[in-house]
Amino acid sequence: MKKLIKLTLVAALVLSSTSLFAQKLGRINSQELISLMPETTQMQTDLQTYATELNAQIEEVQVELNNKFADFQKKQSTMKDLERQVAEKELNELGARLEQFRQVASEDFSKKQQELFAPIQEKAMAAIEKVSKAGGYAVVIDLAAGSMIYIDEAQVTDLLPAVKAELGIK
Repeated sequence: MKKLIKLTLVAALVLSSTSLFAQKLGRINSQELISLMPETTQMQTDLQTYATELNAQIEEVQVELNNKFADFQKKQSTMKDLERQVAEKELNELGARLEQFRQVASEDFSKKQQELFAPIQEKAMAAIEKVSKAGGYAVVIDLAAGSMIYIDEAQVTDLLPAVKAELGIK
């Protein structure tokens, strides 16, 4: 009886370890996939337009600051102390406003980038998940994460071609 239990236990262990090694593994570079998506090209165009608009606004404030500073330098020698102090304060405030605007513009640009990138990333991840489930993959490794030390290329399937096909990318 004990031999039968031991034999059954050994058989169960062998079968479970065999099925563990029979799992399909896949790999994909999500950054490469996203860079190939047409939505990414549109996102880059939109971001470039937005950056141009922000830079134009910054340039306007910079020109205003430069003009006021040049005017201040011309009139500085003839100004009374109180006038000079008021003009210097105004220049300092305008300089601070320019710096604050640059910081806000940088934050706005980052938010816009996230806002435009999120749906692209969601679409790519949904396609990867669909292809992975349809292919019966137990594990899919994203090479873009850079966390892999070694990959046996013969044991891991690249899913990029199938996901590109799912998304209609040639």
